[in-house]
Amino acid sequence: MTRPLKWIAPRIATMDVGSANPTLNRNHVHPIEVRWPPPTEQRAIAHILGTLDDKIELNRRMSETLEAMARALFKSWFVDFDPVRARAEGRDPGLPKPLADLFPARLVDSELGEIPEGWEVGKLGDIAESPRRSLQPHEIGSDTAYIALEHMPRRCIALSDWSTGDGVESNKFEFKRGEILFGKLRPYFHKVGVAPVDGVCSTDIVVVTQRRPAWFGPVLGHVSSVEFVEYTNAGSTGTKMPRTSWADMARYDVVLPPEPVAAAFTGLIGPHIERIITGIHECRALAALRDALLPKLISGELRLPNVEHFLASAPPTITEVPA
Repeated sequence: MTRPLKWIAPRIATMDVGSANPTLNRNHVHPIEVRWPPPTEQRAIAHILGTLDDKIELNRRMSETLEAMARALFKSWFVDFDPVRARAEGRDPGLPKPLADLFPARLVDSELGEIPEGWEVGKLGDIAESPRRSLQPHEIGSDTAYIALEHMPRRCIALSDWSTGDGVESNKFEFKRGEILFGKLRPYFHKVGVAPVDGVCSTDIVVVTQRRPAWFGPVLGHVSSVEFVEYTNAGSTGTKMPRTSWADMARYDVVLPPEPVAAAFTGLIGPHIERIITGIHECRALAALRDALLPKLISGELRLPNVEHFLASAPPTITEVPA
C-alpha cells in the first residue's frame, strides 16, 4: 500500500521548516495520524487498484506493438523495398493483388542508391510542411492542452502526457489532433509523437503535417525514424543547447513513391495510429478513476461494496490489433 503516500504528500510538503533551506525530519512525520483499513480491506483495495493498473499497462503494451508494426511496414515498403524486390525475383510479395500491383518489378539507380522504377528522389518538404500557428498567452484558454518537451517520451509516438494552458506566459504554437510534433531542441533525444488532442506546444517543438492526406503515413515514418533524427542532430546549431529548424528538416532526402502507394500505406497504418490515440485517452481515464478511488477508499468515504459503480465507468481496454 504505497499509493497512500502520494495522497498525504501535499500535507507533508507543508511541514517543511527553515527559511533558506527548508528541512523535514522524522520527528515531524511520526506524529501524523493516518487512517489504515484492516488488512483484509487493504488487500481488497490493492486488488481493485491493481486491476486498473493492469488495464493501463495492457493498453501501453498494445500501443507499443501497434507502433512497432507501423515502423516495420514503413521500413519494408520505403527503405528495403521488399515488395519490389520480391516481384523482381518472381516471388510472391505477400500482399493482396491490388496492393502488390502498385509496386514495380524493377529497381533503378539514383543519387540515393537503388530505388523502385517510377519512384522519385525528393525532399521531405515536397510532402510535408510546418504550419506556424503562433498564439499569444491571452489567446490560449486555461483548459487548452499544453505539450512541452518534458511531456514527450523518447522513441515513442504515443504522447500520453500534457498539462493545460493555465499560467502560460509566452507565445506557443497551435497544433491539431493527428499532427506530428518533433522536439527540435537537442533532437538526439528523439522526441517525436502524434498529437492525441488539439492544443498548443512549446516553440521548441516543430509541428509537422502532410501536404495532402495520402502522405500522412510516409511523413510520420520519415520524421520518426532514427535516420531522420540523426540527420537533424548532425545539422543542429548551438553547442550547449543544439537546435534544428524546419528549414533544415525540409531538406531531408526522401524517396517518393507514386501517391497511390503513399495512400495505401496511410490507409494501413491509420487504424494503428487511431488505436494508439484511443489507448492514450483510455489510460488517462483509468488513471483518473484510480486516483479518485484511492483517497475515498482509504478514508472510508467509499466502502468496497460501493466500488462497482465506479469501476463500471472504466473505459474498455484495447485487446485487439487491427488487421
